[in-house]
Amino acid sequence: MTANKKTMKKSGEPIVLCISGMAGSGKSTLAKKLAEKYGLKYYSGGDALKVLAEEEGYQTLKHGWWESREGLCFLERREKNSKFDKAVDEKLLELAKQGNVVLDSWTMPWLVKKGFKIWLEASPEKRAERIAKRDRTNVKEALKALRIKERGTKAIYKKLYGFKLGEDFSPFHLILDTEYLDADEVFEILCMVIDNLRHSESVQDF
Repeated sequence: MTANKKTMKKSGEPIVLCISGMAGSGKSTLAKKLAEKYGLKYYSGGDALKVLAEEEGYQTLKHGWWESREGLCFLERREKNSKFDKAVDEKLLELAKQGNVVLDSWTMPWLVKKGFKIWLEASPEKRAERIAKRDRTNVKEALKALRIKERGTKAIYKKLYGFKLGEDFSPFHLILDTEYLDADEVFEILCMVIDNLRHSESVQDF
């Protein structure tokens, strides 16, 4: 676990948490649990993209849709036309302005100026293992789909905003390696960090 010397607002001020990490890092599970614990609203960039995909006729309800052939097809459309990602990011930015939110997003750590930003790290192999278990597929297939998805996703955000997803960690207050931690352990660690920072006398920009 590493932490940058950035600050958060004192307890009582609107909270903005940005949770990020590559697929299979556990970011969605963690973001939902943090939202529930702290009484915050939860919003997912991935879920918002799925809504747009559904409007385009995609069937997004099955497990592991993003790594499926159809999900990767939608990814190719996003690479060619940035309107989907721009629309989602504009919505998330508006929600961030309202405060008291947990944003499960790849882009918000770079686009939102305030808040506490967390990156969850894990190797591609470990993440593929988790995805395979979640989606009831084999690890080899999950890893192959994961790599295709991540190449496309990184290309989209490099083109749109100029940052290198999974390589540039400059916006993050905390980077946590989840390789050998389960979801409960990650949650417990993050709760301790957030509680300590919110009650610190030196906290300024949560």
